[in-house]
Order: sequence, then structure tokens, then C-alpha cells
Amino acid sequence: MKKAEYNILPGTEEILQTMGEQIKLARLRRSLSAELVAERAGISRASLWKVEKGVPSVAMGIYAAVLHALNNLDKDLLLVAKDDEMGRQLQDLNLITRKRAPRRSK
Repeated sequence: MKKAEYNILPGTEEILQTMGEQIKLARLRRSLSAELVAERAGISRASLWKVEKGVPSVAMGIYAAVLHALNNLDKDLLLVAKDDEMGRQLQDLNLITRKRAPRRSK
């Protein structure tokens, strides 16, 4: 089977690797084995290993399942793109502004 290729920028690759490391550290801080977390998430240990390495081909749902298996950390996914500063600035630029009529002179 041919390995899937992804157009992942180096910066995004680093973010995925950091996220994987943070997930692994969260598991270790809770003293949970890889086998237990994989079982709770309903995935294989190999898939958990890929999550903890930040492999880009892992489905978002698997990340969510692993985070949930770590005592409901999946709620942190709600923080993704929550404060979209650039999007808000672009939206503000497109807002229609009302123009006032000039004041009448007395």
C-alpha cells in the first residue's frame, strides 16, 4: 500500500510533534501505561505511538479519543481557533460603516 503524502509545512510539523510530546507527558504524569490509554481510546498501541510522535497522518478523531482517555482532556479541543485574531480583523475590515450626513448650519 502506498504511503499517504501530506503538504505539511515545517512549522506545522513542529506543532504536531510538540502536541504529541505534550500528550505523552500528560499520560506519564498520570502514571498511565500506553496499553491502558490505547485500550481506553479504542485504538492500537501503534496508533497511540503515532499520536505521541505527532505523525500528521493520524486522524483528528484519534487525537480526540486519546485526549478523552486522559481524563477528559478532549475539552481542550474547544480552544482550537477560539481567539481568531486575524479572522476578526478581516471581518472588521469588511463591516459596513454608516456615514453621517453633514450637520445643518443654523
